[in-house]
Amino acid sequence: MEFIIREMTAADREDVRRIYLEGIATGNATFESEAPSWERWDTGHVRSCRLVAANGERIFGWAALSPSSGRPAYAGVAEVSIYVENDVRGLGVGSALLAALIAASEQEGFWTLQAGIFPENEASLALHAKHGFCVIGRRERPGRMKDGRWRDVLLLERRSREVGL
Repeated sequence: MEFIIREMTAADREDVRRIYLEGIATGNATFESEAPSWERWDTGHVRSCRLVAANGERIFGWAALSPSSGRPAYAGVAEVSIYVENDVRGLGVGSALLAALIAASEQEGFWTLQAGIFPENEASLALHAKHGFCVIGRRERPGRMKDGRWRDVLLLERRSREVGL
């Protein structure tokens, strides 16, 4: 399967939303039950670290960073979001996106990337481990799904080898 990784643009917003909704529908990607408006999504993500996997006009997946805190001491820490279209999962799209996002994050001076992943999302856990993320903890029942089920979240972290610590 051929695709390129490129910067996300506002023109990609409908595809980003569509793929995010597919992730929500799995029940194992997020506590969210609906996709936010583009304006809310846009304000919550680092502008310089937003990527899509695309072949022509078709978008297969996206990855982006959210700041972990507004405090200056945490300026180099961000949370990873990565979503891949159902039809292409397992074909290398997620790995290419995460590798590119890591590279972009280091160019922007981020020294720590974090992820919160449901323990049942084995594919995402394996993807993050492949790219150097380690499980550093488990939050027990920090949130509930729309259907009322409480879920645990594994906390993962990746420290940059490029950005001086």
